[in-house]
Amino acid sequence: MGIFSFFSRDKKQDLEKGLEKTKTSFFGKLSKAIIGKSNVDDEVLDNLEEILVTSDVGVETTLKIIDRIQQRVSRDKYLGTSELNRILREEITALLDENNGDHLITGFDFPKREQPYVIMVVGVNGVGKTTTIGKLAYQFKQAGKNVVLGAADTFRAAAVSQLEIWAERVGVPCISQGMGADPASVAFDTLKSAIARNADVVIIDTAGRLHNKVNLMNELSKIRKVMQKLLPDAPNEILLVLDASTGQNAIEQARQFTAATDVNALALTKLDGTAKGGVVIGVSDQFKIPVKYIGIGEKMTDLQPFVKEEFVDSLFS
Repeated sequence: MGIFSFFSRDKKQDLEKGLEKTKTSFFGKLSKAIIGKSNVDDEVLDNLEEILVTSDVGVETTLKIIDRIQQRVSRDKYLGTSELNRILREEITALLDENNGDHLITGFDFPKREQPYVIMVVGVNGVGKTTTIGKLAYQFKQAGKNVVLGAADTFRAAAVSQLEIWAERVGVPCISQGMGADPASVAFDTLKSAIARNADVVIIDTAGRLHNKVNLMNELSKIRKVMQKLLPDAPNEILLVLDASTGQNAIEQARQFTAATDVNALALTKLDGTAKGGVVIGVSDQFKIPVKYIGIGEKMTDLQPFVKEEFVDSLFS
């Protein structure tokens, strides 16, 4: 099953509904910006720049988009405002295309591997990290995969118990040693158990604190080194979970976590509850890391694989 098989009519409707607040806010502002205008001039571009920034696309990415549109205006001499949606759509798609994750597994159903696919999940507390892990486990299991979870966020007792509750709900094993245990030891035991069980997917939860970046960096490095004693390629994926509703705070968190460890995939949660969906574009562009999953609701299936074309189509539909 390829990734596009996930996008049934219902999935597309869910995605459009999840992006409704962002779409309404963005296009409401855009309509006001071009009212009475027939062509894309400096005033329209200035207004568009403000709209993109206030939609949490980010200054850096906004300037890049505006520059690309200016080049097209200069090249084509005359561009009508009626064409602005199409141009924006093309330029945003082009930006997202630059950050691909060809080295990562695609979707939830993938060919059997010789070794388990190991995902280490990072992110601050409160962004939906544990819920994301639970939803990932559910969808991998629904696709017929043998999944093992590891509770290596041992800084908080609640984090361990929450992951155990999710594991029980989904019906997958969860390896834990309780609060205060060595996170690297938990990760090692999880991987050892997964190998013994012939697991397809291993998902390791890690501590979500950022108050001391050096300690965080050391902890995550230790977890990786210990796992690599069993599987030299582990982890295959370091997934950073961000709360889209926090807008620019999500970008700042991405900045700190990418400095602390080699993040190579992103998950943006809570898109359905915010008008700040532009952060998906900004964070992908600024850090050159592919967005792999987006959360658009409370249901288990509301964590969707991120498909660039579907995202942009839903945003501009």
